[in-house]
Amino acid sequence: MTSRSARSASDSAHASGGGPVRRLVARGRDEEHRVASPLELFFDLCFVVAVAQAGLQLVHVVAENHVGEGILDYAMIFFAIWWAWMNFTWFASAYDNDDVLYRIVTLVQIAGVLVLAAGVSQAFEHHDFLVVWIGYVIMRLAMAAQWLRVARSARGAERTMALRYAGGVALCQIGWTGLLFFPAPDRPWVYLVMVLAEMCVPLYAERACATAWHPHHIAERYGLFTIIVLGETIAAATVAVKSGVQESNALGELLPIAAGGLLTVFSAWWIYFVVPIHGRLRSSRDSFLWGYGHYLIFASAAAIGAGLEVAVEQSVGKAHISALVASAAVTLPTALYLLTVWALHARHFKVGIAQQAVLPTTALAVIACTFLGDWAVFATGIVTALAVAAGVTLTARMAAREGGATASAG
Repeated sequence: MTSRSARSASDSAHASGGGPVRRLVARGRDEEHRVASPLELFFDLCFVVAVAQAGLQLVHVVAENHVGEGILDYAMIFFAIWWAWMNFTWFASAYDNDDVLYRIVTLVQIAGVLVLAAGVSQAFEHHDFLVVWIGYVIMRLAMAAQWLRVARSARGAERTMALRYAGGVALCQIGWTGLLFFPAPDRPWVYLVMVLAEMCVPLYAERACATAWHPHHIAERYGLFTIIVLGETIAAATVAVKSGVQESNALGELLPIAAGGLLTVFSAWWIYFVVPIHGRLRSSRDSFLWGYGHYLIFASAAAIGAGLEVAVEQSVGKAHISALVASAAVTLPTALYLLTVWALHARHFKVGIAQQAVLPTTALAVIACTFLGDWAVFATGIVTALAVAAGVTLTARMAAREGGATASAG
């Protein structure tokens, strides 16, 4: 399923020696046919378990009308999940040698995220972050161990970079203990400080030497995780609609939500994958901005599914919130998703004001749908589908004009 045919010369020579444990050395950025490995796909699927738990708890707190508190807890939990996933993804793109020790340490990281997922409900309901913290520490210390393996095999600036990563990751775990000991009102500040500290580790470490990540592989990994998150969104919404029909027999109220939600998720997939982004991942600066920005894409995509569940519960009378709040639970994350995808992806490929304006205008229209009451979700689906149609039409017209101009010049 994965191609190992284009490793760098030193890596290929060493890999040919076989053995269960090999030196962890950098792969080549010019490898051909580099695709996600089965271990990476398994890693993603297990991480989505934690994403699903965070979304489920967000549904419960929003349905109980604890919106602000729920969003804050969701942001904190989702960062822990996303950051561990992102660090592994970029590391694996540069250093995956697929030996026995690499696989075992990666499986330890998977175990860590499952521990984290088990503690999500306690974090939301009782603000008890102990189990979440334990799971996060397991994941991050395993990541530090991988960097120490790199340092053992590397020399010079690359070794300095690996030691900075390992040391920075380990030190940050000490700071995260503040979530266990600080009073609840101070924890958001601890969270903010530690988020900044975590994000500074790669910036500091790679001043010594840049990792040899593979642009096409990174773009594929992010795309696959986007697909899995959107799939989890559809699954959660489907279960919610099914439960609503069985418990309340409210098919008429739920059909517009189901149709609008499906159109919204389909459009979200189309908009993300309409352009190939790997060609723009050339410099570390652009890549850091792109990689960090996906926190908003992943978090908003997962929140759309939670919002659809909230809308279903409100329509059948199970949620203690107004129709406006239930609508906003879908429209606001959808608008955030559209704006973030435009900022990170689409704007680099759009030509002219009309093309550039499609997604920002759609985001504003989706926000306006919030005030349509029971039809807000359906209207959101129609608006996002129209955005896809508008984008396809404008692109086709531009291609036709270019084709005509080329023919005339010929």
